[in-house]
Amino acid sequence: MSNYRTAESVSPKHPDKICDQISDAILDAYLTVDSDARVAVETVGGHGKVYVTGEVTARQHVEVEPIIERLAGKVEIEVHLAKQSVEIAHGVDTGGAGDQGIMIGYACDETPELLPLEVVLARRLNQYLYERWSFDGKTQVTLKDGEIASVVASFQHAPSAQLGAAVKAWVHSQPHAVEGSPTLHVNPAGDWHVGGFAADAGLTGRKLVVDNYGPRIPVGGGCFSGKDPSKVDRSAAYMARKIACDYLRQFQAHEVYCRLAYAIGYEQPLEATVVIDGKTEVVKGYDLTPRGIIDFLDLKKPQYEQTARYGHFGYDEFTWER
Repeated sequence: MSNYRTAESVSPKHPDKICDQISDAILDAYLTVDSDARVAVETVGGHGKVYVTGEVTARQHVEVEPIIERLAGKVEIEVHLAKQSVEIAHGVDTGGAGDQGIMIGYACDETPELLPLEVVLARRLNQYLYERWSFDGKTQVTLKDGEIASVVASFQHAPSAQLGAAVKAWVHSQPHAVEGSPTLHVNPAGDWHVGGFAADAGLTGRKLVVDNYGPRIPVGGGCFSGKDPSKVDRSAAYMARKIACDYLRQFQAHEVYCRLAYAIGYEQPLEATVVIDGKTEVVKGYDLTPRGIIDFLDLKKPQYEQTARYGHFGYDEFTWER
């Protein structure tokens, strides 16, 4: 039986990704003025309006409206940010996790990025097309037995003939193209010019699978964007990726899963395991307390807006990838 795998990618102008970038740009702004800022910011936007809400506790105020306008253009803005709950803060102040949660880290030897091949190809195609049409857009790649079997590409303001030629050229430049021609679906609903916030609403965290490892790999359930590293949804997910990459290299494995689980207010994880080519072991040799992770990965510096564009994993500039 043939083995099929499919993954998608969306451009930075997709409504959900605009919201992710706004939330993470606000986080970066607060970390710039206060590296200990507690930030949990959610953004919803669409049809001329952007609403930002959440919790922020910081030593200095940040005007977020210019950040929103830079990323969303001229829109009607409403901001409602409260301070972090005193009860949540108490658990974090003593070194505990800022929330409960399950985090999955993954690495495999299919690509130099140590990510699933279908994820990397969908992302690379999207980036290639976005260089030509810097608008809202989506790509999807299906592999059959490790070769590109079909491609879907929809990009705002991209004439189908030109988009089709670009997709075809990209596919045939890839070593994973099937003999003959893969099935191409280019602007399958027709050319389109109304996109981004003009066409759809967006929401922080809604592209969770795109941000992680694609639909083949489980996700813990918590999104990343808009959260400072005291939230283990983010910091422990990055640490789980680091551990998975380390074990993959150390054992020259094909694939590694890392699972971490935390309780709010507690320092030590409730689970810290790795599955190395099907064999489960307990993670050893890492400080997995929230403070230990933050210090080890240097997570208190502004760096998060760029993670909100094309996924959080597979880029050497981030400490959790090294």
